[in-house]
Amino acid sequence: MVALSMADGYARYTSKPQCVIVHVDVGTQGLGAAVHNASCGRAPVLIFAGLSPYTCDGEYRGSRTEYIHWIQDVPDQKQIVGQYCRYTGELKGGRNVKQMVGRALQFATSAPAGPAYLIGPREVMEEEIGPYELERAHWGAVGPAALPEDAVKEIAEALVGAKEPLLITGYSGRNHKAVSHLVTLADTVKGLRVLDTGGSDMCFPATHRASLGLRYGVHERISTADVIIVADCDVPWIPTQCKPAPGTRIFHLDSDPLKQQMPVFYIPAEARYKVDTCVAFKQLHTYISSTGPLTHVLASPTYQDRWETLASEHAQRMTTIKELAQPNTTENTFNTSYLISRLRHHLPPDTIFAVEAVTLTAPVADQLLPTLPGTYINCGGGGLGWSGGAALGIKLAAGPTRFVCQIVGDGTFLFSVPGSVYWISHRYDLPVLTIVLNNAGWNAPRRSLLLVHPDGEG
Repeated sequence: MVALSMADGYARYTSKPQCVIVHVDVGTQGLGAAVHNASCGRAPVLIFAGLSPYTCDGEYRGSRTEYIHWIQDVPDQKQIVGQYCRYTGELKGGRNVKQMVGRALQFATSAPAGPAYLIGPREVMEEEIGPYELERAHWGAVGPAALPEDAVKEIAEALVGAKEPLLITGYSGRNHKAVSHLVTLADTVKGLRVLDTGGSDMCFPATHRASLGLRYGVHERISTADVIIVADCDVPWIPTQCKPAPGTRIFHLDSDPLKQQMPVFYIPAEARYKVDTCVAFKQLHTYISSTGPLTHVLASPTYQDRWETLASEHAQRMTTIKELAQPNTTENTFNTSYLISRLRHHLPPDTIFAVEAVTLTAPVADQLLPTLPGTYINCGGGGLGWSGGAALGIKLAAGPTRFVCQIVGDGTFLFSVPGSVYWISHRYDLPVLTIVLNNAGWNAPRRSLLLVHPDGEG
């Protein structure tokens, strides 16, 4: 769990693939929920595991020599993690090992990024081969895709013509350049609001007047918007809690718009595009700014009024956030909002936060008010225990001069295998500040129960 979470954190911060080596089937199982998190969080990681030797009588070097080689021989080891991986493969011989690794990394790093899993028996590992080289440039990731020209025109005109446009995102900030292009789009289409669903990355600066902050699939603006852009987002809204109004025009831009690893997923989008959202944001704001009729519309007093309305709404939201960050002087206690506000006040402005606060994620994000790309990284998956190892990986990637802070719930902290986390932290000189939020219970399952059964003995 810790090793893969650490590789996951490093990969998310740098977008460079990392490798984890584990021991046959049992080591693969030991990865646990970290494989789920890397898959949902779009982290480019390569996992390599051995296989029990496939010969018993010394036919090849590496043949079985220990009792455990029979016990750990399973019918199909790849199936343990296969449904979470972009690619699984088995090394059948030593002479194409580099090609197999190259192919696995292509899948791991191509959007949507995620885990790749390679296995190989000991006989292959022991095979003697001559030296050979591959041209690494031939094994790169698939390049970013752009919107078709007619789609750029249609979406741009829809945004400009909307009375209440909304963009919902979750992962677009993984590419740090996408943040500035989304800011430019919001500055261009005055009145566009941006909602972050906490997929994994800081996608839009919280201090921008167009920001609605971070919420998990529920926000009043979803039901009032007349045009919605869903951009790199897995759960833009939860229909039983909140959904767009009938007749809302919805466009889906994503590296994985079909959500191919989700058996059930659909949103009522009139068009969906497999696209790099950084490229798409740039296409849209460039087209709008260079198209006379659209710039003429945006120059009207209506849009200036909308711009001022956003400023007023955002200022009110900032006031509310500040009011929540007050200690309880009567009982001499403090809440999460106050704690996180003090944390933000005292830590360096470029602190990188690894957040796994579960039901407290929204108030944590409200008080942190992240503005710098790459400084707020959330799990993105549902496997508790990610942040301990992930914070170490982020720290290793960011270097000794960057401050890293882990914010985690008390139950989740226990799932992170803290004994291993702190041994690694000490052994490799990776200091991380950990803030444990103790809500005195398991609030997530309690909340799940109440959403279905709000009344009763439960």
